[in-house]
Formats: sequence, C-alpha cells, structure tokens
Amino acid sequence: MINKKHIIDFRIRWAWHSISRLYNDRAKKHDATTSTGFAILNIEKNGILSTHLGPKMGMESRSLTRSLKSMLDRKLIRKKTDPKDKRKVRIYLTKKGIEYRKIASENVKVFNERVFSKISQEELDAFYKVLDAVDQSIEELKNEK
Repeated sequence: MINKKHIIDFRIRWAWHSISRLYNDRAKKHDATTSTGFAILNIEKNGILSTHLGPKMGMESRSLTRSLKSMLDRKLIRKKTDPKDKRKVRIYLTKKGIEYRKIASENVKVFNERVFSKISQEELDAFYKVLDAVDQSIEELKNEK
C-alpha cells in the first residue's frame, strides 16, 4: 500500500485544510470566514464584476452567492450596476470591508513570511515548479477523452 504522505493530492489537501483552519480561526475573531477573507482580498479598488470574482477565487457560484449575501448583510461590500451595461453588477468594498481587507492581508503576509523563513529560494522555486506540474497534469487529464 502507498503511504499517504507520498501521495501528492493527499499532501496538498492536507496542507490546504490546515491553512484554511488557521485562517478560519483568525477570521472568527472578526466574525468572518476564510471565504470572506479571500473574497475581500480579490475585490479591487475599482471593484470587480460579480461574474469574475468566483473564477478568480476558484469558487462555485452558489457558494459565492452565499458569501456575497453575508458580506452585503454585514456591510463589507456594496453592489453597483454598471452604468454602461445594466446587466453587469460590480462589487466594491465599503470602509468596513477595507478594514477587513487590511486584517486579512496581514494574516496572509504573516503566514507566508513564516513559511519563507523556513525554506530557501531554491526550495521555493522547486515547490512552484511542482505546483505548475500539478496544474498541467490536471489540465491534461481533464482534456483526455
């Protein structure tokens, strides 16, 4: 039997769940979630089309809809119809959302700095190369018939 520690998808999933739990623990202190934090970090200063936010975050539209509703209710974001195309809706951060963005950004920065302090640039480059190979393999397998 293969050792789970040597299966790539197991290690990625394990690491992501650990990261997500860490971020959720930190977000709870501000009555937020990891999803809220990632959404806030992906909303640009000049707003973002709601249809672009989900793909940018790798989130399904149903999950994103629930997150956006919660963020609207908590006054972290506001929606505005695009003046040129009334079918499009742009999402903007409110002042409260901008404050949350600072907190989320700091948490991501602290985590990344902690990881970077434990590895060399060469190891980081190799890690990114592995992740690129994972992405490429996923695309190849998705396109196979």
